[in-house]
Amino acid sequence: MKIYIKNMVCNRCKMVVKSTLEKLGLHSLKVELGEIELQENDISTIKEQLKQELQSLGFDLLDDKKTKIIEKVKNRIVDLVQNKNGNLQVTLSEYLTQELHQNYSALSNLFSEVEGITIEKYFILQKIEKVKELLVYDELTLSEIAFQLNYSSVAYLSNQFKKVTGLTPSHFKKLRTIKRSPIEEL
Repeated sequence: MKIYIKNMVCNRCKMVVKSTLEKLGLHSLKVELGEIELQENDISTIKEQLKQELQSLGFDLLDDKKTKIIEKVKNRIVDLVQNKNGNLQVTLSEYLTQELHQNYSALSNLFSEVEGITIEKYFILQKIEKVKELLVYDELTLSEIAFQLNYSSVAYLSNQFKKVTGLTPSHFKKLRTIKRSPIEEL
């Protein structure tokens, strides 16, 4: 049985959810971002308990089909930015179509309707959060960050960063007091 969970955005989230499942006596066959495959075919007897446990940890069970699709789109984008450095061999629309086996136009319309922003804007927000993270770590130059996140130039990265944050990357780096936003709040 597959269940879908909102706000799973990192490997630590996967570990926490897996631990919660084990605590409740459930056996996971596969734990991915936002999606779990259980050995059990029916969890109706402990579904409410599972939902409460997950909510106490900042997660939520998804039941609605639209919400599941939106969460899949978000998880693919987060994975792309966090684990693949935003490196696409195809366009974002082609990537999502291939990953989710759905028409991009329908995905885009649904995402915009539910989230109030476009998929592309969400992708940009994720990339900018990754840039902030890398700037705070202070291990890479801006050129290296631009290259790592597949920006065509440092100027393009800087312009996009300023549009989203209101600050230049170098000014952001100097401030150090600005808190980054958690991925699940974007």
